[in-house]
Order: sequence, then C-alpha cells, then structure tokens
Amino acid sequence: MGNEDCGQMSAWYLFAAMGFYPLNPVSGNYMIGSPLFQKLTLNLPDGKRFVVSAPRNSATNVYIQSVRLNGEPLDIPVLTHAQLEAGGLLEFDMGPTPSQWGSSWRDRPLPAFPD
Repeated sequence: MGNEDCGQMSAWYLFAAMGFYPLNPVSGNYMIGSPLFQKLTLNLPDGKRFVVSAPRNSATNVYIQSVRLNGEPLDIPVLTHAQLEAGGLLEFDMGPTPSQWGSSWRDRPLPAFPD
C-alpha cells in the first residue's frame, strides 16, 4: 500500500478535531467547525498559547451556537493564521440544535480562469 496521502488525512483530522482546518492552505485561512474536545491548548513560539475552549461540548451538544475570539464575537466561520499565531482564546458555545451562526457568510467568488 504505502503512504499515498503523505499524512494529509491525519493532519486534516487533527485540525478538524481542534475545531478549525485549512480549507485552502495557501490562503492562510482556517474554516471553523465543531471541535471534538472541551479544551485544548496549542503551545506556540515565544511562550504564546492558543486555547480552544468548548466547555458545553458533549455527545449531544455538537452544534456551534456562537464563537468568540479573545472575548469578541466572531460572526464568520473563518480564523486567520495571523490570529492563531498571535495566541489567545477561541471560545465555542455549543448546543444540541443547529443554529444560524455563520450561515450567512459567503466567501468571495473565485476568479475566472482565462480561456
């Protein structure tokens, strides 16, 4: 068999379990999704930390109700690499039913390819 994906599926799973993943690694943006943990900490260079907190996360509370980054409401389901690198606290409020959080966000259209 071999290593046909060079670890990409494992990397995606770890990101997704944290509650965000690079949809397009070149963009420097991460799409926010439901984390699998109630709390995790990424230890960053220079002693910085990026904490993901979802205290109400459970087998039934799998839907994002709201998200805050460093205490400020995050209304779009996108986290930038610069925000992650700066360290801080990403807080998820989770609930048992789907919410409207992030549902109105639309990414900019892709550029047209020349013929």
